[in-house]
Amino acid sequence: MNANLLPPLLLVGCGRMGGALLAGWRRAGVAAVVAVDPARPPGIDGEVRYVAAAEAVPEGFVPAAVVFAIKPQEAEAVLPAYARFAEHAFFLSIMAGRRIAGLAARLGPGARIVRAMPNTPAAIGQGVSVACPGPGVGPSERALADRLLAAVGEVAWVEEEALLDPVTAVSGSGPAYVFLLAELLEQEGRRLGLPAELARLLARRTVAGAGALLAASQEDAAALRAAVTSKGGTTAAALDVLMAEEAWPRLLREALAAASRRSRELAG
Repeated sequence: MNANLLPPLLLVGCGRMGGALLAGWRRAGVAAVVAVDPARPPGIDGEVRYVAAAEAVPEGFVPAAVVFAIKPQEAEAVLPAYARFAEHAFFLSIMAGRRIAGLAARLGPGARIVRAMPNTPAAIGQGVSVACPGPGVGPSERALADRLLAAVGEVAWVEEEALLDPVTAVSGSGPAYVFLLAELLEQEGRRLGLPAELARLLARRTVAGAGALLAASQEDAAALRAAVTSKGGTTAAALDVLMAEEAWPRLLREALAAASRRSRELAG
């Protein structure tokens, strides 16, 4: 096998995030993938074999990693069927809220588990993932997990699993907050009299362009905000409303607290 290729992988779930990971692995180069998804017809597409259930994974297929990209609510029913791979593979879970200890209870006490939280910009290779290694995860498993996640964006690691709850609130759920901003900018632009197509263009390009500027700049977000805010100007008038304590500061604090709390609740 080409040493630069990702080793054989078993992907459980090919929804939005699982599909993004799979596309990233294919771009990076992968030896073979078996993808389990009952919603997709079985078949072979290049290096990827699609099957409908764990029982259909080809006999003799030995993955280096099993990646769970299913809904957290499906864990109890789905995970036990994959415990048989624990001898040769480690497990990478991107399920929100599901704790390593809970996963191990369904995969076996010797299971090596990495838990990670990516986000939806992974679909265009611009995601960010935060990963946490469980007991028994060694340097080789950690390195492979890093490669798998790096195929769709940047990767950071934490050693304290509890930090994945606020990570989920900030980055896992964060793209939805940005999309909501674009949605509201468009709605309010139309309400102020802009033609619908122009309101949509301005909202989307403003959010996308500001994000690109932020990514390219070495300055803090606060400095970039200040640079576009002239004293007594239009931006200052708007920010006086948005930055009032009862406005964005309080609402965002409450929103992130709610998301982090829900992440803890999903642990069961």
